[in-house]
Amino acid sequence: MTHPDVAELLARLYEPDPEALSKLRDSLVGAAAEAGVLDIAYRTVDSPVGTLLLAATDDGLIRVAFDREDHDAVLVSLAEKVSPRIMLAPARLDRAAGELDEYFAGTRRAFDLPLDFRLSSGFRRSVLAHLPEIGYGRTESYAQVATAAGSPRAVRAVGSACATNPLPLVVPCHRVVRSDGSFGGYRGGPEAKRLLLSLESGAPVA
Repeated sequence: MTHPDVAELLARLYEPDPEALSKLRDSLVGAAAEAGVLDIAYRTVDSPVGTLLLAATDDGLIRVAFDREDHDAVLVSLAEKVSPRIMLAPARLDRAAGELDEYFAGTRRAFDLPLDFRLSSGFRRSVLAHLPEIGYGRTESYAQVATAAGSPRAVRAVGSACATNPLPLVVPCHRVVRSDGSFGGYRGGPEAKRLLLSLESGAPVA
């Protein structure tokens, strides 16, 4: 008679049930929210530009972060700047995840999400307010954005605002390019910017 390996039996005994774990997490999230100790919910989503971290407060989406930014470091920064009461709560970001899926599928051209802009202020906040006005499939130069934001000479400040945009993709800083048409910098890296602009132009995305 063949006996199952002890290690295999133990693995079966302690193998986590994904559904049970999901229910437990939802219960903990609900309890934390009810107790007023959940200030930031987060989750990750897969996308053509890599895994994205999404984080939201009660006011709205506060952060979208690329892999290259180091998601753990982003969460630490949020804990320091906003609140340490952060919890993995995927369901709270289902709407944002869904709209991003639609965007990458080419069926959404503008996002309709509540946004929390507390990580930006002053002129940078003015720049971010203008970016959604740059239509899908269009671009503007840093100089054009500076003028639209009320400071025509603040071209470098526009570059800084785009480089530190806490909500890339949703607030489309990828649509800002240099006056000669070259891409310029991007928080997600040059390849991500190329892919996004190609997607919006209708060109095939490799």
